[in-house]
Amino acid sequence: MGAPCFSLSSLLLVIAVAGLFFLGDSKTYWGDIEVLKELRKGLDPGSVIPGSCLSSWDFSVDPCDSVFGERFTCGFRCDVVVSGSSRVTEISLDQAGYAGSLSSASWNLPYLETLDLSDNFFSGSVSASLSNLTRLRRLGLSRNSFSGEIPTSIGFMHSLEELYLDSNGFEGAVPASFNGLVNLKRLELQGNKLSGEFPDLGSLKNLDFLDASGNVISGNVPDTFPTSLVEISMRNNSLEGNIPRAIKNLSFLQVLDLSHNRLNGSVPFFVFDHPTLQQVTLSNNHFNSIEVPTNPATQSQLIALDLSYNDLRGLLPSFLALMTKLSALSLENNKFTGMIPTQYALKAVVPDAGVSPFERANAGRELPVRTHSITVNGAETRRGNSEACG
Repeated sequence: MGAPCFSLSSLLLVIAVAGLFFLGDSKTYWGDIEVLKELRKGLDPGSVIPGSCLSSWDFSVDPCDSVFGERFTCGFRCDVVVSGSSRVTEISLDQAGYAGSLSSASWNLPYLETLDLSDNFFSGSVSASLSNLTRLRRLGLSRNSFSGEIPTSIGFMHSLEELYLDSNGFEGAVPASFNGLVNLKRLELQGNKLSGEFPDLGSLKNLDFLDASGNVISGNVPDTFPTSLVEISMRNNSLEGNIPRAIKNLSFLQVLDLSHNRLNGSVPFFVFDHPTLQQVTLSNNHFNSIEVPTNPATQSQLIALDLSYNDLRGLLPSFLALMTKLSALSLENNKFTGMIPTQYALKAVVPDAGVSPFERANAGRELPVRTHSITVNGAETRRGNSEACG
């Protein structure tokens, strides 16, 4: 019998079929593998230490097919999402001190839901191509050395629910495009060099936590905060003006920290009779007076209040001692005059039933009055030494 004879076209067909078979045997979509390679290539080789997740990334094997082996041991997650092909759905690197730049990464990972590079030493700018991550729900870049402006394109990542850009070196303004992050629940921008006025984020109906502390943000406190907010922290900035009246409409707000700014005028009455506020810190500003609320005793939920290091003048407000849940009060380093009202001593020594006593209170060095458990002139006095007046 003679040897089999193949035409050139038949040979090419066999090669093509074999190639398709090989690709079909690969669990990880080839485009996702390319992005993982880009990430690995952008690192300083000296920062990839033995035992770290990225030290196990060996592209001689299929990433999603090797997660339980000795290679590709950690740092990412795969899920079968379409046509039996595995797609990368999470990249969460360990805190191993990785350094390098990711400014040229394409981020073509359409099924990625979590990207967390926190607590490393990544530097340089953040690529605008992050917006390619259209399904991303959590972006964590905290505590690195990223710099430059925050890409406007992040505002088009409409699936984002958590955005952590804190403790880096970002500069410039907070992008106004952030008002498009309609699903965002948590926004952390603290510890950067962000400047300019804070944008209008009133459209973010799901946002419950905002921290923009430790920047150089200027202008007024925004009067268009989302009504869903539970906590606002914008301390250590350069904010000016008054506390906007719109704060009283934030019906879920529990924590407000605007300390270490340049705010002035009166501390508004709604701070004291707000139905949900529990902790208010307004220290180190330029407030000069306190507005008296109508009925703080029954409406206020305040537990801790710090008005220290301002320019508050006049008599010490007696209504503060009538706030049933207030147990921590700081008023030192202001310019109050006169005696500490008797109500303060009563709340400290013999509070009424259902009334929280003062556990920590500082009324300031200027007041020559001593009441039980209220720190005055730097020392806690004892019962029986009261010189309070009614």
